[in-house]
Amino acid sequence: MKAFDESKKRGRYIAGVDEAGRGPLAGPVFAAAVILPDDAVIDGINDSKKLTEKKRNELYDIIRKQAVAYSICAVSEQRIDQINILRATMSAMKKAVSDLKVRPAYVLVDGNRMPDLDVDGECVIKGDALSMSVAAASILAKVSRDRYMIKMAQKYPGYDFEKHKGYGTRAHYDAIDRLGISPIHRRTFLKKYEQERNR
Repeated sequence: MKAFDESKKRGRYIAGVDEAGRGPLAGPVFAAAVILPDDAVIDGINDSKKLTEKKRNELYDIIRKQAVAYSICAVSEQRIDQINILRATMSAMKKAVSDLKVRPAYVLVDGNRMPDLDVDGECVIKGDALSMSVAAASILAKVSRDRYMIKMAQKYPGYDFEKHKGYGTRAHYDAIDRLGISPIHRRTFLKKYEQERNR
């Protein structure tokens, strides 16, 4: 992963960018951008989805300490409903890059869609498994979003947001059946479900 980043650096700062939370029925989408130093040593770093929650939390602190710069941004569920999840994700990524306190010369974005940035860069399919910088961004975005959803579980009890983090599990749908749609649900994601319920 470090070698992949080195091949892109060419003596310049690069930022890894990734998102968390495109698929859930509730909560914001988060994005993070991370610039790591050349001498970064982060044992066990990987795609956040392949790590345990405990490991992600450990790496979250290590990444923030070692990073030259990092930024974490979120776009709300209301905004997702207004502009759709793809645009909201691109908006979160763009803001994460623009909020970096150090300007990168090049950006590696996980996936196959590039946000509208004023910095050169490229998309990297499965970048969170190839690039150390993208994996770091993946972890910051995922941990930040998970922690947010745990807070929302206290604000909106009964939905078990602390367990499924807003994803469409059976238990989550059962909770919606019992309690209705909460203020942090993405209504556009539940349109079809509501239509079927109301038949």
